[in-house]
Amino acid sequence: MASISLFEASLSLFCFLIIFCYFLNKKHFGYLVNKRSPWNWPVLGMLPALVLWSRRIDVLIRVLEKSNLTFLFKGPWFARMDALITVDPANIHHILSSNFSNYIKGPEFKEIVDVFGDPLFTADGDLWKNIKMSSQVILSRQGFQNLSMSVATSKIKDVLLPIFSRFSEEGTVVDLQDVFRRFMFDISLVLVSGSDPQSLSIEMPEVELAEAFEDAGEAIVSRLIIPRFLWKLQNRLGLGKEKKLIEAGATFDRVCAKYIAAKREEIRSQGIHHHDHDGECEDFLTYYIKLDTSKYELLDPSDDKFLRDTILAIIMAIRDTSSSALTWFFWLLSKNPHVEAKIRQEIITNLPKTATSQERPWSATDHREFLNKLVYLHGALYETMRLYPPLPFQRKTSIKSDVLPSGHIVDANSNVIFLVYALGRMRSVWGEDALEFKPERWVSETGELRHEPSSKFLVFNTGPRTCSGKHLAMTSMKTIVVEILQHYDIKLVEGHKIKPKAHLNLLMKHGLRVTLTKRCSA
Repeated sequence: MASISLFEASLSLFCFLIIFCYFLNKKHFGYLVNKRSPWNWPVLGMLPALVLWSRRIDVLIRVLEKSNLTFLFKGPWFARMDALITVDPANIHHILSSNFSNYIKGPEFKEIVDVFGDPLFTADGDLWKNIKMSSQVILSRQGFQNLSMSVATSKIKDVLLPIFSRFSEEGTVVDLQDVFRRFMFDISLVLVSGSDPQSLSIEMPEVELAEAFEDAGEAIVSRLIIPRFLWKLQNRLGLGKEKKLIEAGATFDRVCAKYIAAKREEIRSQGIHHHDHDGECEDFLTYYIKLDTSKYELLDPSDDKFLRDTILAIIMAIRDTSSSALTWFFWLLSKNPHVEAKIRQEIITNLPKTATSQERPWSATDHREFLNKLVYLHGALYETMRLYPPLPFQRKTSIKSDVLPSGHIVDANSNVIFLVYALGRMRSVWGEDALEFKPERWVSETGELRHEPSSKFLVFNTGPRTCSGKHLAMTSMKTIVVEILQHYDIKLVEGHKIKPKAHLNLLMKHGLRVTLTKRCSA
């Protein structure tokens, strides 16, 4: 590890002493809130504004609105934190689609999230192509899609609804955010390893792997806000959030090694060394351990680190995104009862007779057709993610210099940040009602789902890096929503404060505390 000079350590201490004193002064704090653009301080750059934005995203939104959706952030001197921040759909399309080859995740981003290794979301070049193509194969298999739906529905009926019933009968206050994160964590582990950690139960037990993800996420957000040399120093000394990140990495290594060893032994005992043609009921670990490497030269199934990184990536992809969307969705429903009423009516109207008939069980085809008819629900989920995107930002690094459609010049080896959270709130992008929760904006005059450019609705990314699991994610979330709304009324605890939390994915700082009431018709 590179040595850290006394000058760098002294400079970091000096910077943070100034910031601390600065934010104690309420007059200056108020000025920053109302200022049209952030100050570029000597030595500090715009770091004081960044600290404020991490707590007051509305201030940054105002800056972007008054900067024609793009402006250059200047970090502290020598801290390598300069970045072009943009929410301009034309710029986003250019970077992520038209000139995709010129923009990569880059070594700095990989260093920031190094605890996760080299999964799909940090890989570049041919390695990324290999991981992307191999993941698309398993996600597109009907067998895996059936497995995904089977796991979700059984978890709903055998675990989620019985727990809700218990909480409803006892009048217990429930943190829905915690429930959804545990629910999706269990599903992700089943799909990746075939093993159910059963973190969702009446006891709500602590699960060390899930806790490690929380600690790692908080530490990485801290790395994004403070100068690189400071978190490097903390990591070297094992202090603060960096200490928890180191411990999280050790937990990732140990727990994943256990799952990998168990899966290898399972495959050996079955005497199977190749893929089934239909790929039925094949989890991710099984798929990758038996992967035909002649098709993916840069992937090595014999390398436990590759499998470890894959496990972590899949958990994040399944748990963090869907649980975040569902949490914000049910909060928005509690604030908009007319939307909830329309969704309930849509469910009742389109529910097939076979769903309640004893003559013939409800088939998978019936289920898919039913979900496809729930256009308003689909729009409500999209509208939730527009306002509260599970992944609130993206970061890219340029290889060569470039000129964006907005006219801004991007130098070689420069960072560009897309603030997805702010993008969904731009009046110039979404209209004067951009801050309103209106599922109707996603429904066409003919009652079909309205299409919006993915560079404008960036929740599932755009261009070559578009999310391969988009369809499965929407199917899973719609299934969960339907089951809950059919059986329960959800009421927000009076006085409970809802506030976003700085994290890799968009969380509620204080959770979503609600009470549950069983519906008479259920």
